[in-house]
Amino acid sequence: MLKALVTDVDGTITDRRRRINTAAIETIRTLFDAGIEVVLASGNTVCFMDGLCKMVGTDGTIIGENGGVYRRGFSGTLRVPGDQKTCLEAFEVLREYFAEKGVELELFGAQYRFADVAFARNIDPDEARAVVRDRHLPVRVLDTGFAVHLQVLGVNKGTALAELAGEMDLHLSEMMAVGDSENDIEMLKAAGVGVAVQNATAPVQAAADWVSPSPYGDGFVEAVKKYYPYLFSR
Repeated sequence: MLKALVTDVDGTITDRRRRINTAAIETIRTLFDAGIEVVLASGNTVCFMDGLCKMVGTDGTIIGENGGVYRRGFSGTLRVPGDQKTCLEAFEVLREYFAEKGVELELFGAQYRFADVAFARNIDPDEARAVVRDRHLPVRVLDTGFAVHLQVLGVNKGTALAELAGEMDLHLSEMMAVGDSENDIEMLKAAGVGVAVQNATAPVQAAADWVSPSPYGDGFVEAVKKYYPYLFSR
């Protein structure tokens, strides 16, 4: 039986313009009020996630910074399996490389991050990946569709979910995960049920157990109603 839901935010419970889907919020509240654990998982910062959890109505259990941080409840201890120092060093290499090509990389809110770095999508992520590979940098380049992130190897939403499940006294088989982007693949594979919304990239859809007929937040609602039908049959 599924006892928890973990969901990505941007592109999964929002629309393409990052406007949160109100039906998705109501669906999350229905789950939470019925005793289903709800985890919001994102590349966003902890402070962003805290505000979102408050407004949506969850207990503050989060995975942030693409698995670089996670926490059980608002009052829980923030765990930081990521390594921002290594990510910042890799960012400097990329910054110098692209500066020589006349492109300035804009770092997003490093002072609010604990584990990874994020910057504007004004470069080709594949070119950044080639630089990382050629320079043997110990990071992974992630394109979420909203920003480019650097995360240390071996840290992702899936590894964070596995560790968080232990703190929640749950087995991964009791968890359902929903996502749309490449940073969600490991999370979908780790969970007992992995769902991709229709707008997800091809690799994400291939990693999922089920793909929703509709994109974005509407697809999220479809997924929840499919796997928790007893909560929505009344």
